[in-house]
Amino acid sequence: QVQLVESGGGLVQAGGSLRLSCAASGRSSSTYAMGWFRQAPGKEREFVAHIIWSSGITSYADSVKGRFTISRDYAKKTVYLQMNGLKPEDTAVYYCALRASVFGTYEYWGQGTQVTVSS
Repeated sequence: QVQLVESGGGLVQAGGSLRLSCAASGRSSSTYAMGWFRQAPGKEREFVAHIIWSSGITSYADSVKGRFTISRDYAKKTVYLQMNGLKPEDTAVYYCALRASVFGTYEYWGQGTQVTVSS
């Protein structure tokens, strides 16, 4: 099994920055991608960003493009989400996820970390 542990959430004023981290541990056959998703109160979980583990190729939701940056530390099996220019609408619980295969989905999820942006 794979365990994902997020950290770095908190309360920040609009325009501020936060950096989320997610460390993967445990036994896994492979890692195709790691990603960040978020869920705001009363809304469905949505995709934020992901990174293809082997190549480092990234993808972002339009709502965060240009403000958020996903990166990885290959050796530490850790993924980061640098969030700049935060807006109140970024307030949500942020979840880290791991996808083992290109043919699969995101099978493993962290417990989530709260990000609150005040106006």
